[in-house]
Amino acid sequence: MKPAPLIKTAGGTALLCLLAGTNPVFSQPVAPVANPAPTPAPATNRRGGPLTAADQAAIARTANFPAWTPGAGDGNYFIGPKYVPAPELLAKDGVPKGRVVSFSLNAADSKFYPDTGLRGATATRKVTVYIPSQYIPGTPAALMVSADAFGARNNQIPNILDNLIAAHRLPVIIAVMVANGGGDGPGSERGLEYDTVSGKFAEFIETEVLPRVEKDYGVTLTRDPDGRMTLAASSGGVVSFTMAWFHPELYHRVLTYSGTYVNQHPDADHPHGAWEYHTHLIPESPAKPLRVWLEVGQHDLGATNTPAAYHNWLIANLRMADALKAKGGDCQLIYALGAGHTDHNEIAQTLPQALEYLWQDYRPLPRN
Repeated sequence: MKPAPLIKTAGGTALLCLLAGTNPVFSQPVAPVANPAPTPAPATNRRGGPLTAADQAAIARTANFPAWTPGAGDGNYFIGPKYVPAPELLAKDGVPKGRVVSFSLNAADSKFYPDTGLRGATATRKVTVYIPSQYIPGTPAALMVSADAFGARNNQIPNILDNLIAAHRLPVIIAVMVANGGGDGPGSERGLEYDTVSGKFAEFIETEVLPRVEKDYGVTLTRDPDGRMTLAASSGGVVSFTMAWFHPELYHRVLTYSGTYVNQHPDADHPHGAWEYHTHLIPESPAKPLRVWLEVGQHDLGATNTPAAYHNWLIANLRMADALKAKGGDCQLIYALGAGHTDHNEIAQTLPQALEYLWQDYRPLPRN
């Protein structure tokens, strides 16, 4: 599913998403509040029939999650239903500004995603690159890769990185924000790229995107997977996880909002698409060295659908957290009260601290 634009006016329904730079940003933190019980699901829904009693019980356990607070560690937390945008979202006077540049990739030149004729496919895709002012040429920099060019709109990620790098709350990170190939959902180019359960998209980024970034802008990106992160929302979120799952030698850190861990692109090896992650792939595979941050909204897509339909984003994300933690992995899940799918207000409050959670243990490898 395609995420909504990452910026919106304040004061609407509170959910996980970045607010527009024109919105007021309040510096006062949100006071923890008691976690109310989830809203009961209606008796019927549009896909797969009603939630069973067992499904309802699985969702009801979110009422026992503690409130999410700055510096929280691994575990499940709730946030909301009121949200306050983080002050790190806006450019600040006196903070060094990184360089933001962009280029286009032609589908006709790609060996991974050439012209397919799939719904919505575009001839070119834009790649936006953020290079912090603190970057020293020749020094391997940490890397963030976002699908759907997540964070490029209105300089959201550049502003956050400017502020957090200057405050020594994050390492020097180069962000590469890559647009999708067009369209949305099953049968589209974006659906092919993002909802397919394979390592292909990570290989595309490694082969056709990152070498161009290094060559054109004179930067060096670390090859240390502990210094590499993926992030995005919805189907962009699931491909972010997929990149690290199939290529842990490339990425160890993953952030997803309303991740589409559901059945969007089944194949012979994965008959229920990305739903297979929490039912089979993670439980039946050796533990992988991943640190994962997940968010899901109380009213996310399919939240009233029985999991038997393989299209309940809420239950899918709760199960993802359970599966990762059962393997002993580092995982933080945020359950967003009042929130829907990739909601803007909650992302605006949580993204800076989510990045801090993911990078808290990073130590650059010594240079030879």
